[in-house]
Amino acid sequence: MLNVLNFADPERLWVLLLIPLLIAAYVFALLRKNKIGMRFTNTTILSRVAPRQSQWRRHLAVALSLLSLGALSIAWARPTGIEMVPRERATVVLVMDVSLSMQATDVKPNRLDAAKAAALKFVSALPAQYNVAVVSLAGNTAVRLPPTTDRAQARQAINTLKLQDSTAIGESIYSALEALQMAPTGADGNADPAPGAIVLLSDGQNTAGRSPVQAAAAAKKAGVPIYTIAYGTDNGYVDLDGKRESVPPDRELLQKLATDSGGAKFDAADQAQLDRVYTNIRSEVGQVPTRTETTALWAGYGLAFAVVAALAAVSLGARWP
Repeated sequence: MLNVLNFADPERLWVLLLIPLLIAAYVFALLRKNKIGMRFTNTTILSRVAPRQSQWRRHLAVALSLLSLGALSIAWARPTGIEMVPRERATVVLVMDVSLSMQATDVKPNRLDAAKAAALKFVSALPAQYNVAVVSLAGNTAVRLPPTTDRAQARQAINTLKLQDSTAIGESIYSALEALQMAPTGADGNADPAPGAIVLLSDGQNTAGRSPVQAAAAAKKAGVPIYTIAYGTDNGYVDLDGKRESVPPDRELLQKLATDSGGAKFDAADQAQLDRVYTNIRSEVGQVPTRTETTALWAGYGLAFAVVAALAAVSLGARWP
């Protein structure tokens, strides 16, 4: 539950103004009592007339009573909060980098094979009613699998990905947006498109195609968040045409794409980290913030404070051996 409160009947919150008035009245009563106590010079007679009570228990009883009043006042105003609830339908487009840098072995056995293994786990763990699409990210991006709930087809599309030249991150985002438009309607006859999200894994820099930043803006306009994964280590390298080239992920670009589209950026330097990243993404994609009324919760707080306040008040009159 996120700490974001709104109220269905905010005008009822005026009751909270009673709390500072009651505090002022309590302080005034304490000061008045002290003045009266000063008139008695014989404390023995005073203790017989008015037995001494525990100061901290009395203050505790009053404080808890005021807290109970505050919580019940908030409950009366019918508060609402944001709760993350499971999403019933969604289309997830998995964009996987298959550029030549994915043959680097800083992630064992190599980046591509480890990425495939993690993607297979991710797809299998998604709710069965979710559509999954697969897009290959290289110089020539392509929709390898349109949105489908058939997990066998999704696994086959991932397993058949092959290395290609270049890295066109922007083009892969546009291809993912096109794939989302292919998503089927709900099995329950709901004609509205399922909410979409793009999960983009890349281990290098953009080298071809349209601007990734403009593509992220298009995703934002379409209401599609991009969850980016900066894959691999800064020490990764590949040998191409007899020349060794460093292939670190472009973390700054991936962070911007995620931020601009309303998604999130993750880092994965090995397969274990990549598995954890996919678990986090599955949790984010699979939940939707929903406003729900929390009146019962605040009423429960008020009741709890009232019960403890009553016990404290009872203890004031108890005569302990």
